[in-house]
Amino acid sequence: MALNFANNNSLSAITTLPASISGGDMTLLATQTASGSANISFTSGIDSTYDSYVFKFIDIHPGTDAKALQFNVSVDAGSNYNVAKTTTHFRAQHTENGAANVFEYVTADDLAQGTGAQNISNLCGSDNDQCVSGYLHLFNPSSTTFVKHFMSVVNSTFTDTDATANLFMAGYANTTSAVDAVQFKMSSGNIDSGVIKLYGIS
Repeated sequence: MALNFANNNSLSAITTLPASISGGDMTLLATQTASGSANISFTSGIDSTYDSYVFKFIDIHPGTDAKALQFNVSVDAGSNYNVAKTTTHFRAQHTENGAANVFEYVTADDLAQGTGAQNISNLCGSDNDQCVSGYLHLFNPSSTTFVKHFMSVVNSTFTDTDATANLFMAGYANTTSAVDAVQFKMSSGNIDSGVIKLYGIS
């Protein structure tokens, strides 16, 4: 059997994708900027249009020292943020002076069917140059069959030791109701400044 080869098989020569191949595009749906904000809530745009959504955190700066960035989800358009969640949380951390480092599971930051807010970061400092950046990925929030999986990766400046902390959190919201709103806040106090962007993933 003869093999047929394209004359130009470089990726740069591809001008369109077949209809059966997803483009994997990120569509910016909303941008919210904090300014002494008690929370940032996304109560629209999370629906069946996309199978997954990504929130990007850009320089989230707490108004009070040693506070964690948290999130929670809602099944009633933001009237209540109290869905039961089971999660896991671990981190790698290294101090600015190089004196200490850790790689560990963080038991205090996981939930076992907890309805409260889930920590995304560690205790970020409120010095002028300290902040949290990263992302949270939420999968198929409009499903009425399955639980809602999520995972996040952030880098945070730890409060006292000026450590860089790379934090990994994942879990699921244990509901078969559609999740239609997501809220972000600090463990206490305000989000002094920073930007959160919401993207739909096609």
